[in-house]
Amino acid sequence: MTKQSSNNDNFFERVYEVARQIPYGKVTSYGAIAKALGAARSARMVGWAMNASHNMEDIPAHRVVNRVGLLSGKHHFGGTNLMQQLLESEGIKVVDNQIVEFEKYFWEPKIL
Repeated sequence: MTKQSSNNDNFFERVYEVARQIPYGKVTSYGAIAKALGAARSARMVGWAMNASHNMEDIPAHRVVNRVGLLSGKHHFGGTNLMQQLLESEGIKVVDNQIVEFEKYFWEPKIL
C-alpha cells in the first residue's frame, strides 16, 4: 500500500466517522463534512468516500448531498430513485432531485 493510498483510507474513515453521526431525518453536504475534518477544499474527496461506502450498511450515504440540497450522488444508489426514497422515508421531501426546505433539514457536523 502506498502512502497516498494509506492517507486516502484514513481520510475516508474520518469521513465515515462524521457520516455515521448524521441524525435520522437530517442531511449534510460534502463540503460541510470536509470543513468539519479541517479539509474545507476536499468536498470532492468526501464524495469519493461516499461513493466507496455504498456496500457499508452503517454509513448513511443517502444523507449526504451537495451544498444546495441536490441529490448529486443518486446515481451511485442501486435504484433510480433509491436515494430519494430513503430520504422520503425519513420525512424529507424531495422534488426534482432537490431537497425542499433544505435549510430545515441541514445538519452541520461538529469540527473534529
